[in-house]
Amino acid sequence: MNPALTAPGSADALRAEYRTAPDQTRTGMPPGIPYIIGNEAAERFSFYGMRALLVVFITQYLVNRAGQRDVMPDVDARIVYHNFLTGVYFCPLLGAFLSDWLWGKYRTIFWLSIVYCFGHLALAIDATRLGLFVGLSLIALGAGGIKPCVSAAVGDQFGRANERLLTSVFLWFYFAINFGAFFSTLLTPWLMLNYGHALAFGVPGILMALSTLIFWWGRKKFVHIPPAGGALFREVFSREGARVLVPLVGLYAFITVFFALYDQSGGDWVLQAGRLDLRFFGITFLSSQVQAICPLLVLIYIPLFTYVVYPLANRVIRLTSLRKIGFGLFLTAVSFLIPAWIESRLAAGATVNVGWQLLAYVILTAGEVLVYGTGLEFAYTQAPNKMKSVVMSAYLLSISLGNASVSLLNWFIKNPDGSTTLSGASYYMFFVWLMLGTTVLYVLYARQLKERKFLQDAAG
Repeated sequence: MNPALTAPGSADALRAEYRTAPDQTRTGMPPGIPYIIGNEAAERFSFYGMRALLVVFITQYLVNRAGQRDVMPDVDARIVYHNFLTGVYFCPLLGAFLSDWLWGKYRTIFWLSIVYCFGHLALAIDATRLGLFVGLSLIALGAGGIKPCVSAAVGDQFGRANERLLTSVFLWFYFAINFGAFFSTLLTPWLMLNYGHALAFGVPGILMALSTLIFWWGRKKFVHIPPAGGALFREVFSREGARVLVPLVGLYAFITVFFALYDQSGGDWVLQAGRLDLRFFGITFLSSQVQAICPLLVLIYIPLFTYVVYPLANRVIRLTSLRKIGFGLFLTAVSFLIPAWIESRLAAGATVNVGWQLLAYVILTAGEVLVYGTGLEFAYTQAPNKMKSVVMSAYLLSISLGNASVSLLNWFIKNPDGSTTLSGASYYMFFVWLMLGTTVLYVLYARQLKERKFLQDAAG
C-alpha cells in the first residue's frame, strides 16, 4: 500500500483510504480541486442568496406568532445584519480548532455543512423573530465553521511540483465564490417579491444541500491532512508560532477596518438604494438586487487583473501581496465618497439615479479583489503547516471584528425614537476618514513585514 495513504481509525470515519499528503511529483492540477470549487460555488450561492434578503426581510416581512406584521426600523436591521456577520466570521475560530486539533478538515466541513442546511430550513419555515434568530445562529455556526477549512483545503492539495498553480487556483476559488453570489443575489430578491420568504430562503437551502453532496462526492479525490492533535497548541504557542502569528495579527487589524466598510454594501447601501431612482438602462431593479453588481464585477476583475492589470503594474513597481492590499485599502476609502455625495443630494430634495451607487460598487469591488482575494492566498502561504486553518480563521476574524465595530457604532448613535446622531453624508464621511488614516498606518506597518511561504510536504 502506498505509504502516503492511511485509513482513518475512528469508528465514525468513512470506510475508505485517503491520501494524507499531496503528490510531490504531480505538476498539473490536483484531482480534488474541481470538487472543492464546485462545492464553494454552490455554498456561496446559498450564503449570498440568503444574505441579500436579510435587511429587506427584517424591515418588511417579519411577523409575530399571530401572523401580524412585526418588522424592525432601519437602524435595528443594520445592527442585526452586522451582528450576524460578526457571528459568521467569529465561528471560523471554532471550525479551525475542530479541524486542526480533532476532526481534520473533511469531517469538520461535512458535519457543519449539515448544521448550515438546518439554518436555511429555519428561515424558510418561520418568519418570526424566533425563526430569524434560530436560522441566523445555525447559519453563522455552519458557514463560519467551514470557512477556514475550505480555503485551507484548497492549499492542502498542492505540493512543491505544482505550487506555481496556487495563485491562479485561489483566484478561481474566489471566482467560484462570486459566480454563485452573483446569480443568487439577483434571484432570491425576485423570489421573495413574487413567491414569499419560504421559497426565497428555501432555494439557498437546496443549494447548500447540493454543496454538501458535491463535497461528499469528492472525498476520495482530496488530500486529507490529519489533525495535529496536541501538537497544534504546542506550535501555536511556540516561539516559531509567535514569530509567524504576531506580525499577521497586526496585518489583520488593518484588514478589519476594510471589512467595517466593505460589508456595509450589503446593509447600509441596500437601505440607501431604496431611496434612489432604481431604473437603469431600461431595467428597474429591486433595492436588494443592486449589490449583485459586486460579484459580477469580481468575475470580470479576476481575469482582467490577473492577465492585464498586474502584468502592466509590475513593469512599473513590483506588485507584492502587501502592496496589492495597500492599494485596495485606498480604493475602499475613495468608494465611500460616492454614497456620501448621494446622501448630500438626497438631503437637498434631489432625485439620484442608482447608476451613481453602481459607480461606487465598481471602485469598492476593485478594492475587494486587491484586499480579500490577495489576503486569502497570503494567509494560507504564511501559515505553518500544522496551523493552516487556525491562521485562516484569524484572517476571517478580521471580518467579524469589522462588522462588530459597525454594529457597535450603530447601537451607539441610535436615538430612542429610532433616528441616529450620525446620519446622511456625515455617516459615510466618518468611514472615509477612518479608512484613509488606516491606509497611511498600513503602509508604514507593511514595510516591516517579510513574506514567507509554507506549503504541505510529503510528510503532511
